[in-house]
Amino acid sequence: MKIQLGICLNNQKAMAAKSGSMMPIVSKVYCSPSEVVLVVRRRPNVANGGGFAVADSSQRVVFRVDGCGILGKKEELILRDGEGNPLLLIRRKDGIVEALSLTRQWKGYSYDFLGSHKLVFTLKEPNSCFSTKNPVRISMESKECSNYGYFEVRGDFPGRSCSIVNSRGDVIALIGVKKEVQQVMASRDLYHVEIKAGIDQAFVFGVIAVLDYIYDGSTRC
Repeated sequence: MKIQLGICLNNQKAMAAKSGSMMPIVSKVYCSPSEVVLVVRRRPNVANGGGFAVADSSQRVVFRVDGCGILGKKEELILRDGEGNPLLLIRRKDGIVEALSLTRQWKGYSYDFLGSHKLVFTLKEPNSCFSTKNPVRISMESKECSNYGYFEVRGDFPGRSCSIVNSRGDVIALIGVKKEVQQVMASRDLYHVEIKAGIDQAFVFGVIAVLDYIYDGSTRC
């Protein structure tokens, strides 16, 4: 009985540690217990602004992003799962307040089971008068994620060489291009994203969708 009790306690501790390492933002469904590497590919045979698809090592599409060429609206994006269900609606904030601000803001909204929108994050795009090398700040807007602090994108996204870090400076995702890919095709069309264990993959690709639009990627008309 003592041995069995010890095993149960150890299992409970392991499960608690595993749960504590998860960082759900859109949903815990997209938090993997181990690091994952996903591949982003510009969607072929579509009009400008068509978007891109994200696949796993088995070439199964796990996410896709619809750009303005599909949605028919500029400065609006939708992140979907592999089956086409909407996960995030992303829009650039507009109006007089933004016109007077030094930064452009993008808002990411999740969908609940009734289809209503809930604000999840705000991404602040540096004004064009600033260097593009400055970090891009992402703030958490939901109460459930308030203890996560903020995130930043550091590096060169147009060159597909950057990282997403948390407020402590820990890397949660790396964006890059393999050398063999660089020799065959443009890095803007095919690159990989390494996402650390426990990090919400849907959130990461919501951020990447905005970066793609900002830097004249496949989502922009």
